Amino acid sequence: MPRRELGNIEEVQQISLEDALSSQEVDVAYICSESSSHEDYIRQFLNAGKHVLVEYPMTLSWAAAQDLWKLAEEKGKVLHEEHVELLMEEFAFLKKEVVGKDLLKGSLLFTASPLEEERFGFPAFSGISRLTWLVSLFGELSLVSATLEERKEDQYMKMTVCLETENKRPLTWIEEKGPGLKRNRHLSFHFKSGSLENMPNVGVNKNIFLKDQNIFVQKLLGQFSEKELAAEQKRILHCLWLAEEIQKYCSSKK
Repeated sequence: MPRRELGNIEEVQQISLEDALSSQEVDVAYICSESSSHEDYIRQFLNAGKHVLVEYPMTLSWAAAQDLWKLAEEKGKVLHEEHVELLMEEFAFLKKEVVGKDLLKGSLLFTASPLEEERFGFPAFSGISRLTWLVSLFGELSLVSATLEERKEDQYMKMTVCLETENKRPLTWIEEKGPGLKRNRHLSFHFKSGSLENMPNVGVNKNIFLKDQNIFVQKLLGQFSEKELAAEQKRILHCLWLAEEIQKYCSSKK
Protein backbone atom coordinates (compact mmCIF):
# COMPACT_ATOMS: atom_id res chain seq x y z
CA MET A 1 0.00 0.00 0.00
CA PRO A 2 1.42 3.43 -0.85
CA ARG A 3 2.00 5.69 2.12
CA ARG A 4 -0.59 8.41 2.50
CA GLU A 5 0.91 11.88 2.61
CA LEU A 6 -0.67 13.88 5.42
CA GLY A 7 1.63 16.89 5.31
CA ASN A 8 1.20 19.30 8.19
CA ILE A 9 -1.71 18.84 10.65
CA GLU A 10 -2.17 21.60 13.26
CA GLU A 11 1.50 22.52 12.87
CA VAL A 12 2.64 18.93 13.48
CA GLN A 13 4.70 17.62 10.58
CA GLN A 14 4.31 14.06 9.31
CA ILE A 15 7.45 12.01 9.97
CA SER A 16 8.73 8.73 8.57
CA LEU A 17 8.44 5.39 10.38
CA GLU A 18 12.22 5.40 10.85
CA ASP A 19 12.12 8.84 12.50
CA ALA A 20 9.23 7.80 14.74
CA LEU A 21 11.14 4.71 15.88
CA SER A 22 14.36 6.61 16.59
CA SER A 23 12.94 9.87 18.01
CA GLN A 24 13.35 10.47 21.75
CA GLU A 25 10.27 12.72 21.58
CA VAL A 26 7.98 9.84 20.57
CA ASP A 27 6.88 7.82 23.62
CA VAL A 28 3.72 6.19 22.25
CA ALA A 29 2.67 4.63 18.93
CA TYR A 30 -0.93 4.25 17.75
CA ILE A 31 -1.15 1.49 15.13
CA CYS A 32 -4.19 1.91 12.86
CA SER A 33 -3.06 0.02 9.78
CA GLU A 34 -4.43 -3.11 8.07
CA SER A 35 -4.38 -6.11 10.41
CA SER A 36 -1.73 -8.04 8.45
CA SER A 37 0.90 -5.38 9.37
CA HIS A 38 0.07 -5.09 13.10
CA GLU A 39 2.52 -7.70 14.39
CA ASP A 40 5.52 -6.21 12.57
CA TYR A 41 4.74 -2.62 13.64
CA ILE A 42 4.12 -3.60 17.29
CA ARG A 43 7.43 -5.47 17.39
CA GLN A 44 9.33 -2.53 15.87
CA PHE A 45 7.88 0.03 18.28
CA LEU A 46 8.30 -2.15 21.38
CA ASN A 47 11.92 -2.86 20.43
CA ALA A 48 12.39 0.90 20.03
CA GLY A 49 11.11 1.41 23.62
CA LYS A 50 7.69 2.85 22.81
CA HIS A 51 4.31 2.12 24.39
CA VAL A 52 1.79 0.78 21.85
CA LEU A 53 -1.96 1.09 21.26
CA VAL A 54 -3.12 -1.15 18.42
CA GLU A 55 -6.50 -1.69 16.77
CA TYR A 56 -8.01 -5.17 17.06
CA PRO A 57 -7.06 -7.79 16.13
CA MET A 58 -3.66 -7.24 17.69
CA THR A 59 -2.19 -10.01 15.52
CA LEU A 60 -3.42 -12.74 13.18
CA SER A 61 -1.81 -15.39 15.40
CA TRP A 62 -2.32 -16.48 19.01
CA ALA A 63 1.37 -17.36 19.45
CA ALA A 64 2.48 -13.98 18.06
CA ALA A 65 0.24 -12.14 20.53
CA GLN A 66 1.73 -14.09 23.45
CA ASP A 67 5.22 -13.33 22.17
CA LEU A 68 4.49 -9.59 21.83
CA TRP A 69 3.08 -9.33 25.37
CA LYS A 70 6.21 -11.06 26.64
CA LEU A 71 8.32 -8.53 24.70
CA ALA A 72 6.28 -5.62 26.13
CA GLU A 73 6.89 -6.97 29.64
CA GLU A 74 10.63 -7.32 28.99
CA LYS A 75 10.78 -3.74 27.71
CA GLY A 76 8.58 -2.40 30.56
CA LYS A 77 6.09 -0.98 28.06
CA VAL A 78 2.30 -0.98 27.78
CA LEU A 79 0.81 -2.93 24.86
CA HIS A 80 -2.91 -2.14 24.62
CA GLU A 81 -5.34 -3.69 22.14
CA GLU A 82 -8.18 -1.28 21.45
CA HIS A 83 -11.68 -2.67 22.07
CA VAL A 84 -14.22 0.03 21.23
CA GLU A 85 -16.93 -2.60 20.69
CA LEU A 86 -16.98 -3.18 24.46
CA LEU A 87 -17.62 0.55 25.01
CA MET A 88 -20.69 0.68 22.77
CA GLU A 89 -24.14 1.46 24.15
CA GLU A 90 -25.42 -1.78 22.59
CA PHE A 91 -22.91 -3.85 24.52
CA ALA A 92 -23.72 -2.07 27.80
CA PHE A 93 -27.40 -2.87 27.18
CA LEU A 94 -26.65 -6.52 26.40
CA LYS A 95 -24.41 -6.92 29.44
CA LYS A 96 -27.23 -5.66 31.65
CA GLU A 97 -29.76 -7.98 29.96
CA VAL A 98 -27.59 -11.10 30.12
CA VAL A 99 -26.16 -10.91 33.66
CA GLY A 100 -27.56 -13.57 35.96
CA LYS A 101 -29.65 -15.25 33.26
CA ASP A 102 -29.38 -18.92 32.30
CA LEU A 103 -28.70 -19.14 28.56
CA LEU A 104 -30.36 -21.94 26.58
CA LYS A 105 -29.04 -21.00 23.12
CA GLY A 106 -28.00 -17.94 21.16
CA SER A 107 -26.93 -16.60 17.79
CA LEU A 108 -25.17 -13.52 16.43
CA LEU A 109 -25.19 -12.69 12.71
CA PHE A 110 -23.14 -9.83 11.28
CA THR A 111 -23.52 -8.64 7.69
CA ALA A 112 -21.33 -6.13 5.84
CA SER A 113 -19.63 -5.35 2.55
CA PRO A 114 -16.54 -7.41 1.55
CA LEU A 115 -13.14 -7.12 3.24
CA GLU A 116 -9.82 -8.15 1.71
CA GLU A 117 -8.63 -11.23 3.59
CA GLU A 118 -4.97 -10.58 2.68
CA ARG A 119 -5.07 -7.25 4.50
CA PHE A 120 -7.56 -7.90 7.31
CA GLY A 121 -7.18 -11.61 7.96
CA PHE A 122 -9.47 -14.63 7.87
CA PRO A 123 -13.11 -13.71 8.77
CA ALA A 124 -12.70 -15.06 12.32
CA PHE A 125 -9.98 -12.43 12.82
CA SER A 126 -11.50 -9.52 10.87
CA GLY A 127 -14.74 -10.15 12.77
CA ILE A 128 -13.12 -10.72 16.15
CA SER A 129 -15.10 -7.90 17.79
CA ARG A 130 -18.25 -10.06 17.49
CA LEU A 131 -16.41 -13.00 19.06
CA THR A 132 -15.25 -10.63 21.83
CA TRP A 133 -18.89 -9.74 22.55
CA LEU A 134 -19.84 -13.42 22.90
CA VAL A 135 -16.87 -14.24 25.14
CA SER A 136 -17.42 -11.12 27.27
CA LEU A 137 -21.12 -11.97 27.70
CA PHE A 138 -20.95 -15.75 28.18
CA GLY A 139 -17.40 -16.59 29.29
CA GLU A 140 -14.82 -18.79 27.60
CA LEU A 141 -16.15 -20.80 24.67
CA SER A 142 -15.15 -23.99 22.88
CA LEU A 143 -15.34 -24.62 19.13
CA VAL A 144 -17.75 -27.33 17.96
CA SER A 145 -17.58 -26.80 14.19
CA ALA A 146 -17.09 -24.13 11.52
CA THR A 147 -17.83 -23.80 7.81
CA LEU A 148 -16.85 -21.23 5.21
CA GLU A 149 -18.87 -20.72 2.04
CA GLU A 150 -17.09 -18.60 -0.56
CA ARG A 151 -17.89 -17.32 -4.03
CA LYS A 152 -14.80 -15.29 -4.83
CA GLU A 153 -16.10 -14.25 -8.25
CA ASP A 154 -19.06 -12.58 -6.48
CA GLN A 155 -16.93 -11.27 -3.56
CA TYR A 156 -19.28 -13.21 -1.26
CA MET A 157 -18.46 -15.22 1.84
CA LYS A 158 -20.36 -16.70 4.77
CA MET A 159 -18.62 -18.13 7.82
CA THR A 160 -20.80 -20.14 10.22
CA VAL A 161 -19.30 -21.06 13.58
CA CYS A 162 -20.88 -23.34 16.19
CA LEU A 163 -19.58 -22.62 19.69
CA GLU A 164 -20.39 -23.92 23.13
CA THR A 165 -20.36 -22.27 26.56
CA GLU A 166 -18.76 -24.00 29.54
CA ASN A 167 -22.31 -25.18 30.43
CA LYS A 168 -22.61 -26.80 26.98
CA ARG A 169 -25.09 -24.17 25.71
CA PRO A 170 -24.90 -23.65 21.91
CA LEU A 171 -23.94 -20.30 20.39
CA THR A 172 -23.90 -19.70 16.63
CA TRP A 173 -21.77 -16.92 15.16
CA ILE A 174 -22.21 -15.99 11.48
CA GLU A 175 -20.21 -13.46 9.43
CA GLU A 176 -21.75 -12.78 6.01
CA LYS A 177 -20.09 -10.35 3.61
CA GLY A 178 -20.80 -9.39 0.04
CA PRO A 179 -21.57 -6.46 -2.28
CA GLY A 180 -24.82 -4.75 -1.31
CA LEU A 181 -24.95 -6.25 2.18
CA LYS A 182 -25.52 -3.50 4.74
CA ARG A 183 -23.50 -3.31 7.95
CA ASN A 184 -25.89 -4.84 10.46
CA ARG A 185 -26.04 -7.02 13.55
CA HIS A 186 -28.83 -9.52 14.23
CA LEU A 187 -28.91 -11.37 17.52
CA SER A 188 -31.13 -13.84 19.28
CA PHE A 189 -30.54 -15.07 22.84
CA HIS A 190 -32.92 -17.49 24.55
CA PHE A 191 -32.84 -17.78 28.33
CA LYS A 192 -34.86 -19.87 30.77
CA SER A 193 -36.55 -16.62 31.80
CA GLY A 194 -37.34 -15.34 28.29
CA SER A 195 -35.80 -14.24 24.98
CA LEU A 196 -33.93 -11.27 23.56
CA GLU A 197 -34.43 -10.86 19.81
CA ASN A 198 -32.44 -8.21 17.95
CA MET A 199 -31.08 -5.01 19.33
CA PRO A 200 -33.31 -2.11 20.35
CA ASN A 201 -32.20 1.42 19.53
CA VAL A 202 -30.22 2.25 22.65
CA GLY A 203 -28.65 5.57 21.66
CA VAL A 204 -25.58 6.97 19.97
CA ASN A 205 -22.10 5.62 20.69
CA LYS A 206 -20.36 8.77 21.90
CA ASN A 207 -16.58 9.15 22.10
CA ILE A 208 -15.87 5.41 22.20
CA PHE A 209 -12.39 5.87 20.68
CA LEU A 210 -11.60 8.58 23.23
CA LYS A 211 -12.87 6.33 26.04
CA ASP A 212 -10.57 3.56 24.83
CA GLN A 213 -7.64 6.00 24.71
CA ASN A 214 -8.44 6.97 28.31
CA ILE A 215 -8.16 3.29 29.30
CA PHE A 216 -4.74 3.22 27.58
CA VAL A 217 -3.67 6.36 29.49
CA GLN A 218 -4.83 4.79 32.77
CA LYS A 219 -2.59 1.81 31.99
CA LEU A 220 0.34 4.15 31.28
CA LEU A 221 -0.27 5.78 34.67
CA GLY A 222 -0.34 2.39 36.41
CA GLN A 223 -4.00 2.74 37.40
CA PHE A 224 -4.96 -0.82 36.37
CA SER A 225 -4.41 -3.66 38.83
CA GLU A 226 -2.39 -6.74 37.85
CA LYS A 227 -5.60 -8.76 38.22
CA GLU A 228 -7.50 -6.51 35.76
CA LEU A 229 -4.66 -6.60 33.23
CA ALA A 230 -4.34 -10.40 33.51
CA ALA A 231 -8.11 -10.88 33.00
CA GLU A 232 -8.10 -8.63 29.93
CA GLN A 233 -5.06 -10.39 28.47
CA LYS A 234 -6.66 -13.80 29.10
CA ARG A 235 -9.84 -12.74 27.26
CA ILE A 236 -7.95 -11.31 24.29
CA LEU A 237 -5.74 -14.39 23.96
CA HIS A 238 -8.77 -16.68 24.24
CA CYS A 239 -10.49 -14.82 21.37
CA LEU A 240 -7.35 -14.97 19.22
CA TRP A 241 -6.96 -18.68 19.99
CA LEU A 242 -10.60 -19.33 19.01
CA ALA A 243 -10.20 -17.30 15.79
CA GLU A 244 -7.13 -19.37 14.89
CA GLU A 245 -8.93 -22.66 15.66
CA ILE A 246 -11.88 -21.56 13.48
CA GLN A 247 -9.50 -20.76 10.62
CA LYS A 248 -7.78 -24.15 10.98
CA TYR A 249 -11.14 -25.96 11.09
CA CYS A 250 -12.41 -24.23 7.93
CA SER A 251 -9.11 -24.86 6.11
CA SER A 252 -9.17 -28.57 6.98
CA LYS A 253 -12.66 -28.92 5.44
CA LYS A 254 -11.68 -27.47 2.05
